[in-house]
Amino acid sequence: MAQQRIFASATRQEEPTRWLDVFGLLFVAGALGLGIWFALAHRHAAAGPDISLAPAMLPRYAAYSVGRMFMAYLLSMLFSLGYGTLAARSRRAGPVLLAVLDILQSVPILSFLPVVLLSLSAVLPQAVAVEAASVVLIFTSQAWNITFAWYQAQTTLPGDLREAVSGYRMGAWQRFRTLDLPFAGVSLLWNSIMSWAGGWFFLMAAEMFTVGSRDFRLPGLGSYLQEAAAREDTPAILMGLGTMMVVIVTLDQLVWRPLLAWGERFKLTMVAEDEQPESWFLDLLRAARRMAPVRALLERVLAPAAEAVDAWLIRRFPPSGESMDVVRHDPWAGRLFGVLLFGCVAFGLWKGSGLLLQVAPESWRDIVIGIAATFLRVMAAMAVALAWTLPVGVLIGTNARLARVLQPVVQIAASIPATALFPVFLMVLVDVTHGLNAAAVLLMLLGTQWYLLFNIIAGASSIPRDLKDTAALIGLSRAQQWRTLILPALFPYIVTGAITASGGAWNASIVSEYVSFGGRTLSATGIGAIIARATAEGDFPLLFAGTLSMIVTVVGFNRLVWRRLYRLAEERFRME
Repeated sequence: MAQQRIFASATRQEEPTRWLDVFGLLFVAGALGLGIWFALAHRHAAAGPDISLAPAMLPRYAAYSVGRMFMAYLLSMLFSLGYGTLAARSRRAGPVLLAVLDILQSVPILSFLPVVLLSLSAVLPQAVAVEAASVVLIFTSQAWNITFAWYQAQTTLPGDLREAVSGYRMGAWQRFRTLDLPFAGVSLLWNSIMSWAGGWFFLMAAEMFTVGSRDFRLPGLGSYLQEAAAREDTPAILMGLGTMMVVIVTLDQLVWRPLLAWGERFKLTMVAEDEQPESWFLDLLRAARRMAPVRALLERVLAPAAEAVDAWLIRRFPPSGESMDVVRHDPWAGRLFGVLLFGCVAFGLWKGSGLLLQVAPESWRDIVIGIAATFLRVMAAMAVALAWTLPVGVLIGTNARLARVLQPVVQIAASIPATALFPVFLMVLVDVTHGLNAAAVLLMLLGTQWYLLFNIIAGASSIPRDLKDTAALIGLSRAQQWRTLILPALFPYIVTGAITASGGAWNASIVSEYVSFGGRTLSATGIGAIIARATAEGDFPLLFAGTLSMIVTVVGFNRLVWRRLYRLAEERFRME
């Protein structure tokens, strides 16, 4: 099943050691401290754009949002190919790069937004800085998953294929085109779909950003929905949500499904799947290629141009005679880069420690209380998510007919960003729950439940048919089948989904525990509210302390709990 390939491809083969974890944390803390210091040294006022709620503006706003997503996705692919290749083929830098990547994918990205945005606005014109910050933020939500997928493909290339490439004396470009990219193609496609869906969440947050009196909003669907919520304009909110759903469904039909159907050619298998992915749009394109004008354009213009580019790249990257499985380093260049990196991180840690000293003791107390409160909300949101996704996921994963009907619906529903639904839910939840403390749990749930559901569907669909038939044949009751077969088989998938879902919940806390709409500002007790309030008030020492505390909590919990459960799942519940 499709989701099975997604999460199998994102599984890491190696675990970084503890000293590398510490290095990764120090690297992130130094980068954060450096960014805040840079932002503080270049403060200036910023005025945001006027957001029109006219329905005629929605197509333009949708185009803006999709354009930012595309730029971030392009940047993510370039980063993943370079970083993943270096991590896979460099014996010296590989472990360090993996440790930093593992820390980066564990931290709540939304807490970095103020730092990235203010740092860029210090060196770039505001309009460019805000656009760049939005793209960078979306990039951080898309890149890690794709990078791990590319890294795993690079490290699991079959030996006979590598030997064949070496025997034919292919250069780097020929190997990339004929082996590396096709081998990783299916994995990259599925992880791209996941990353694109995750990017919507951060795009909506990035388009609605303000720091005190400084307005960094961007024209787009996110700012449209925020403006509609601020004016309590229900028809505008519904039109914005409707436009977003149309965009998501259109991209699914015109981009992702054709790519999935076309990507089947890259699967290494001796037996064809019973059900091949289909795409009506891809069939239409194939039919159009047989039309005389299109065929002439392809044969006379596009094909010669592609061959010319290919020939240039082959000449640019000729066979070197050395193994391409190992990256050769220039020792002096590596040492110089290491010294510069160490200097920047050390400077950032020094400036960051100065910021931490400015935080009052009562603020540290509030941070501790806030982390405890948010932790309880995260656990509550995950418990609610597991309660409904477990039976529904098993039902979809074990019933092929039901899966064909519900799976596309679930995929499209999961692509709708939770941040876009917040205004609608807030209008109902705040009055019912008399505040944001309980409502924040439900808002977090919007950002967590899909990770669990997709993993459970994948796990349920991977249970071998013969085991299910055997369980029924020996007369096991439904409860016994759940206890002896279904739950053990699902355990690794539940753990994988829980790790991703908890990260999503911590991220969601920043936008769900401190909310402004309809002229009111609502706040709950939690670390997310502290970070959001510090951002709104421009309190950078508190912002740094809160963000760092959240990062240490999330990474520490991942190492102490999730990693151990993951290891248990691999050792005791892996289905051979």
